[in-house]
Amino acid sequence: MSEKNETGISRRDFVIKGSVATAGLAAASVLGPASFAIGGQARVKVGILLPYTGTYAKLGTNIRDAMKLRFAEAGNKLGGREIEFVDIDSEAKPAKAQQLTDKLIRKENVDFLVGPVHSVVGMAMVKMARGKGPITVIPNAGADQLTGVLCAPNVFRTSFSSYQMGFPGGPAVLEDGHKRVVLMYWNYGFGKQVAAAFKKSFLPAGGTIVKEIPTPFPKVDFQAYLTELAALKPDAVYTFYAGGGAVKFVKDFAAAGLKKSIKLYGAGFLTEGLGAAQGDAAEGVRTILHYADTLDNPANHRFRKAFRDATGARADVYAVQGYDAGELILRGMNAVKGDTGARAEMIRAMESAEIDSPRGRLRFSQSHNPIHDIYLREVVNGENRVVRVAARDQDDPATGCSNA
Repeated sequence: MSEKNETGISRRDFVIKGSVATAGLAAASVLGPASFAIGGQARVKVGILLPYTGTYAKLGTNIRDAMKLRFAEAGNKLGGREIEFVDIDSEAKPAKAQQLTDKLIRKENVDFLVGPVHSVVGMAMVKMARGKGPITVIPNAGADQLTGVLCAPNVFRTSFSSYQMGFPGGPAVLEDGHKRVVLMYWNYGFGKQVAAAFKKSFLPAGGTIVKEIPTPFPKVDFQAYLTELAALKPDAVYTFYAGGGAVKFVKDFAAAGLKKSIKLYGAGFLTEGLGAAQGDAAEGVRTILHYADTLDNPANHRFRKAFRDATGARADVYAVQGYDAGELILRGMNAVKGDTGARAEMIRAMESAEIDSPRGRLRFSQSHNPIHDIYLREVVNGENRVVRVAARDQDDPATGCSNA
């Protein structure tokens, strides 16, 4: 699965006071200790493309802060080398994705690329980075293609795929006794893929989709759609909304008086990290996700305390994904002792990593997509509490991926 060592890509890491450490280049291919014979080592450049404004601003901030927390816990070094961050606000705007990614890759010449949140931004980013670009870690965007047809040896994801947010939802809703379901989602790639994956498990098991109601992204005027939902009278509604849109949807759903007659489900972003903003409106909402605030494992307890101490904020799934992105980069850099030229060896270390994550055990498929447990959660007293494990070691089909 690993690609060949590409000696031209990150050799500048061994540029020491303007000259190239030739001995280091030779050592890199056999994974010996990197030779930095003259002077100090160049810093490792980590490029970050995340949203800090707009509807996904909090998501981007938590991802970045948690990744930096993991680096800080490791002494702010990667394989023994100091870190330089190049941090850009993606604004979650697809129109700017190519320009901003190009800036990080070509102008800044980063060694690692971390981002984004928005799936469409992710598509543009990965198309430019895959292959000979920097080793890329996706800490949120869930478009199936990112580890499907666009997969590459140098592209990893520490979050989820759309499939993993929809497919486990079908059996979970049926197990709760709901057979007639309406699908509502933001009408862009990720929302449509979540809905498609839900149907793949829900329909063959005996469920009925009463209607699909896609709504324009990122608009949050849901009233007309909720009026239609009330008239359809399904058992339940399965949704995808996130960030500010999720806050508005959950509050509007409750205000419309639908909580008593229609059970509200969704991909976990519907309530994740939004307890304070949604308040009582979210009580009883059930969601599917690979993380919950209340997961009772030592790694989660340690992480939540450390994140609060470092940032003053409560951890959420976005923070977990950023934290695990930092851990994955650390695994790779430690394996090659900071030699970013030992690219093939670094990739092998990353793809074989098994991480004791706050979410539980995290490992990676051949497509470099996470394999992890998916939980059914319910909001109780403002917390996302685990009801049960909806799917153990949930993988992704990785349709079209050529990694082998």
